[in-house]
Amino acid sequence: MERCFIREAEMKNERRLRIMTAEGELRGLMDEDLFVFKGIPYAAAPTGALRWRPPQPVQPWQGVRNATEWGAASWQNRDFCVAAGGGDPGCFSEDCLYLNIWTPDVEPSRPLPVMVWLHGGGFTMGAGNLDPYRGKALAAQGVVVVTLNYRLGHFGFFAHPALDAQYPVGGVINNFALLDKIAALQWIQRNIPAFGGDRHNITLFGESSGARSVLSLCCSPLAEGLFHKGIVQSAYSLPDVPQKQAQQLGLQVAAHFNLPENVSAEQLRELPADRFWPLERPLALAPVPISGDAVLPKPMLNTFMAGKQHRIPLMIGSNSDEASVLDYFGVDPTAVLKQMRSKNRISYRLMKWLYDLHDDALLGRAVARDMAFTVLPLIVAQSQYNIGMPAWRYWFDYVSENARDLYPHGTWHGNEIPYVFNTLDTFTPLTERTYSAQDKAFAAKVSAYWIAFAREASEFSAHLTGEVDWPVWRAGEDITLALGDRGKAEAVLKKKFMRGRLRLFRLMMRSHVKL
Repeated sequence: MERCFIREAEMKNERRLRIMTAEGELRGLMDEDLFVFKGIPYAAAPTGALRWRPPQPVQPWQGVRNATEWGAASWQNRDFCVAAGGGDPGCFSEDCLYLNIWTPDVEPSRPLPVMVWLHGGGFTMGAGNLDPYRGKALAAQGVVVVTLNYRLGHFGFFAHPALDAQYPVGGVINNFALLDKIAALQWIQRNIPAFGGDRHNITLFGESSGARSVLSLCCSPLAEGLFHKGIVQSAYSLPDVPQKQAQQLGLQVAAHFNLPENVSAEQLRELPADRFWPLERPLALAPVPISGDAVLPKPMLNTFMAGKQHRIPLMIGSNSDEASVLDYFGVDPTAVLKQMRSKNRISYRLMKWLYDLHDDALLGRAVARDMAFTVLPLIVAQSQYNIGMPAWRYWFDYVSENARDLYPHGTWHGNEIPYVFNTLDTFTPLTERTYSAQDKAFAAKVSAYWIAFAREASEFSAHLTGEVDWPVWRAGEDITLALGDRGKAEAVLKKKFMRGRLRLFRLMMRSHVKL
C-alpha cells in the first residue's frame, strides 16, 4: 500500500512539473520536495541586430521545453568570478537572458511571496546559478525564489552616438542590463502565478551591483509597479556615470577596435562578442549605471535625496569590512588617508577623533568603508522616512567561527550572502574552513528576517518579526539591527549607530550631489 502512495505522489509531482507559461509549456525538476525550473528564457537572445537594443519578447514554442539546465551567463572573466564572484558561472554567450525558479508548491492554497535575486559582481561578472544563490533553503520557508542572468560589461551598459541616434528624442537606451531586469520582472508578472507565486507581492533583492540595481529600479519610471518592496545589501555610493561621459567611453572603445570615426551601429554590432570583456581601464566600465537615458533619467542618488523614488518599503544595510572589495574599485584606503593628511590636516584630525583610531591603515580602511558603503543606508533610510515609507537598516558583523583569523576586520563584502540564502549546508567556502553549528543556526535567523520582510512588509508596517522585534527606521531613534555583535551569533538593536561620522559623510555627499 505504501508503494502505491509513493507512486501516486510521483505521478502527481510529474504532472505538476509541467507548467504552462504565456510563452509555452515547461518541464522542471524535483529537488527533494521542491520544484526547480532552470534556464527559462525571459526575453529573446540579444544577439546580432538585437545587441544594444531593449530586450524583445520570447518567441512562443510548441511542445514541452525542458527547464532542467542552467542558461548561459553573459561574457566575463571566469577566473575573476571564481575567485571573487561566488563561483564558476558556467557557459558564456550573448544569449544570456534566462531565469531560474524554486517553488515549494505550484498549487498553494494561497499565492506565495516572490523573492527576485539580482546578483552582484560590479556589473561585469556573475550569474544567477552560482552556489551561494541557490534558492532551495529560502523556498523551503514558503516563498518562490527567482534568480536571473542579465547582460554584463559593455553589453549591459553602453553609449555611442551611432547607437543613440537610432532612438527618438528622450527615448535613448544605454542601461540595457537594467532593462533586462525590467523584462524579467514583466515576465514574472505574466507567469509567476503558474509557479504558485503572488504577482502582487514581489520583493526585489540584491547585493553589491545587484543592490545598486534595486536602488536604480526604485528610480526608474519603467519599473514602477513591477515590484513591491526591495532589499539592498551592500550597495555602494559611487555616482552614476553621466550619459555624455558614457558616450566618450563608447567612442574610445570604438577607436580601440580601429573602427572609423563615422562608424555605423551595424559595424559596432559586428564586433566579436568575446573582445569586450578583456578590456581594462580606462576602457573598462565603472561599476555603476548610466544616468540620463529613458531607463534612469536622473542619477539614483539625486532621486533619493529629492525623495522622488518609488513609494515602496525597503530594507538596506552593509557589512563591517566592506573595504575588502575596494581594490576592485582601484581604491587604496591608506593612500586616500595619506592624501587627506597632506591636503587637509583638519579633516584628518577630525577623522582620527571620530574613529578613535591611530593606525593609518586601520583608519583608512574604516573611513573608506563608511564613505563608500555605510553612509548610503542612512541616506536611503532618511529619504524613506521623509516620504512616509518604511525602511529597516541593518549592519552585518558576523564572521564564521572557524575563519575569524582570516577576517580580522569583520565581515567581507558579500560574505553575508550564504547567511541570507541559508546555504551554509551546501555552500563550500573558498577557504575550505567548515561552517560550525553556530554559524548554521545564525544563518537560519538571518534568512528568517529576509523571509519576514518578503511575507509581511508593507507601507503600513512598523516592525519586522525575528529573533528580536525590528522596528522601522525613524529619524529620532535611528535604530539599526546589528546582525552579529562582537563575535556573538545574535541580533542586537543599536540606537544612533555611527551617528556622528555618518552625518558628516552625508553632508559631504550632499555637497557633491546637486539636487
